[in-house]
Amino acid sequence: MMPEKLESGLSWTCRKCGHSESAKGNKLVIKEEVKSTVTIPVFDVEKTKDKLSTIEADCNKCGGDQALWWMQQTRSGDEPATRFFKCIKCSNTWREYA
Repeated sequence: MMPEKLESGLSWTCRKCGHSESAKGNKLVIKEEVKSTVTIPVFDVEKTKDKLSTIEADCNKCGGDQALWWMQQTRSGDEPATRFFKCIKCSNTWREYA
């Protein structure tokens, strides 16, 4: 919304659609209607552990040598993904940044 001087006073006008509302004092009230929702998928290790690969990895908690592993993008898209490990023996979870 851009301020615009009219004969009747100050108004706010949308540059995209042309909608205009008179300005009351120096305040601008923004009204926005959300028309859609976004569903963000969440990775659940417990539900998919039978589909995950195992790897030889040393658990620093119990000394186990087998872990489930997966990669997940936790930072911005131009940075490498993070590798997660979950010990098969004690369920300890840790991460490794590439």
